[in-house]
Amino acid sequence: MPLLEDLEAAYRDARDRPDFCEELDRYLREFVGRPTSLYFAQRLTEALGGARIYLKREDLAHTGAHKINNTMGQILLARRMGKTRIIAETGAGQHGVATATVAAMFGLDCEIYMGTEDMDRQALNVFRMRLLGAKVTGVDSGSRTLKDAINEAIRDWVTNVDDTFYIFGSVLGPHPYPLIVRDFQRVIGVETRAQILQAEGRLPDCLIACVGGGSNSMGLIHAFLDDTDVRMVGVEAGGHGIASGDHAARFQGGDLGVLHGARIYLLQDEDGQIALTHSVSAGLDYSGVGPEHCLLRDEGRIEYAYATDDEALEGFRLLSRTEGIIPALESAHAIAYVSRAAPEMDKDALIV
Repeated sequence: MPLLEDLEAAYRDARDRPDFCEELDRYLREFVGRPTSLYFAQRLTEALGGARIYLKREDLAHTGAHKINNTMGQILLARRMGKTRIIAETGAGQHGVATATVAAMFGLDCEIYMGTEDMDRQALNVFRMRLLGAKVTGVDSGSRTLKDAINEAIRDWVTNVDDTFYIFGSVLGPHPYPLIVRDFQRVIGVETRAQILQAEGRLPDCLIACVGGGSNSMGLIHAFLDDTDVRMVGVEAGGHGIASGDHAARFQGGDLGVLHGARIYLLQDEDGQIALTHSVSAGLDYSGVGPEHCLLRDEGRIEYAYATDDEALEGFRLLSRTEGIIPALESAHAIAYVSRAAPEMDKDALIV
C-alpha cells in the first residue's frame, strides 16, 4: 500500500538523520523526563524471598507510562512528513493521553478512537484527553474495546491520509508500525541495561513484563535479545482463567491468523472470526499480539505465561503495600508472575 510505503521511507530516512535523533533525544530528556529510574524494590524482595527485584519506573515518565516514548517519536515524524492532523487508538487510555499530550505540545489537531467499554472503565483518562484538546470518539461496534478502536482509526487514516498521521500505540498492525514502535520504545531496555550494570555489575537473570500488544515488553527486552543467559517472560491476561474462555492469553490456545495487517497469534473461533476477550485491564484486553513477539515465542527466545484477574489484583495490592507504588493493572499482571517466580530463585538472582 502506498501509504505504508511512504511511511516506511519517511521513517527510515528520519532514523538515519542526526538532527532527527538529536531532537528526539532532547525532548525525551527535557520533556518526558528520561532516563527513568531503575529502583531496587527492597520490601517486595523481602516479602517474597528469593531473587532481588528491580522495577523499571516507566510510571515516572511524563503522562505516567511508557507510551510517550513512542508518541514523541511518531509526532516528530509526522511533522517531518507535513501532516497537520493526528489520530490514534487507545485501550486503557494511556496511549490516548500520550498522543493528546504531544499533539497539544506541537499544536496539531487530534482525534482519539476508544471503545465505549474502555471509556467506561477509564473515564479519568477520557477526561485527560479532552482536557488536552483531543476529540475522543467512542466506538460501539464489536466488543467495544481496543480491537474495534483500531478498526475505526485505520478507516479514518486510509480515508484522510493526505493530512492525517496515525500514531499506532503498540508493536501491532501492518509493517512498518511494529518496527517503528519497537525502535521508539527500545530506550527502556537500553537504559535498563546500563542501570543494572551500574547497580549490580552484571546483567539480570530474568526480565518480566506484561504483554498486551507488547510495546512495553518489547521495549524492555530488545536490548537483551543477544544475551542468551538472560531469561525473558511475557505475562498475558488470564482473565477469569483459561478454561473459562474469558481471557486474553493469545499464546494459550490461540492460532495464527491475520488481524490489522499482520499475521499473528489470535484468539479466534473455528471459522476464523475474532473471539471476544476479557481482562480486568483494558490495556491487555486485545485478541492479538505483536508479530515480533510471535516470532520470538516460536523461536523459543521468550517464555509466555499468564496471570488471572484475581492474581493481578493481588499483585496490585502487594506492590502498593510493600513499596508505596500503585501500579497500572497491566503491570500488576507482571507483579503477579514475579510473586510466583521470585521465591523459587536464588537470593543472588536478579529480576527486572
